Amino acid sequence: MLSKEKILSLNISKGSHSEFVDTILDLGRKKKPSYVCIANAHMLVEAHLSESFQKIVNNADIVTPDGMPLAKAFGMLHGIEQDRVDGMSLLPTLLEKATEQNQSVYFYGSSSKIIELTSNFIKENYPNLNVVGMYSPPFRWLTEGEEEKILGNIANSGANMVFVALGCPKQERWMSEMKHRIPAVMIGVGGALPVLVGLQKRAPVWMQKNSLEWLYRLMQEPRRLFKRYLVTNSIFLYLLFKEKAKVDRANKVKLSHGTEG
Repeated sequence: MLSKEKILSLNISKGSHSEFVDTILDLGRKKKPSYVCIANAHMLVEAHLSESFQKIVNNADIVTPDGMPLAKAFGMLHGIEQDRVDGMSLLPTLLEKATEQNQSVYFYGSSSKIIELTSNFIKENYPNLNVVGMYSPPFRWLTEGEEEKILGNIANSGANMVFVALGCPKQERWMSEMKHRIPAVMIGVGGALPVLVGLQKRAPVWMQKNSLEWLYRLMQEPRRLFKRYLVTNSIFLYLLFKEKAKVDRANKVKLSHGTEG
């Protein structure tokens, strides 16, 4: 399993992009009950504000550094050069590899419209992929009977990988609760699914590399994302630079003690 480093309140997995892909595929091949969180600035702030959510993410088998701010935080806080492992590139890569390795997949969550678009997209772009199920749950609390039926369907589908698209933090909470009830690796893909099927466009590469993908998304959905990004990004930057100052002070103390010795 990939080792982790603490970034603010979360333990984020580290390694190359290919190592993340290989590890997830290995979990899928073994049908190990497990889950993968794709962490961005929003998730870090959610975890900072909620101890219960922080525990859920830290208990994940893998936590990927989505977004350049997180990848760069490895360098700022630990002096480690870290690849960005974002959901929008991870999802198509896993679908491609699952096709090659004959691993079956299940899609759970999102709207019925996106699930329908996903079905059409898979048929056109991954015709040999073994999709064993797709389900869009109603936008309300499920009854106990409904939940048991859905869980039974997923568990008995034979899926190696379950892509969960309920949005943060709902999908992470759901995966944590279902970990020991579903014999597969679950990956919280969130907003990656609408991008995959072409409902939303992805930011140009130069924006991705310069930590500006959030701005591109904001321009696409200003009403929904303005408050979230204004507040979340501000809190994230405050917490990151506060932690950086703490690390710098600790390093100075170590250096001074070493000089005295």
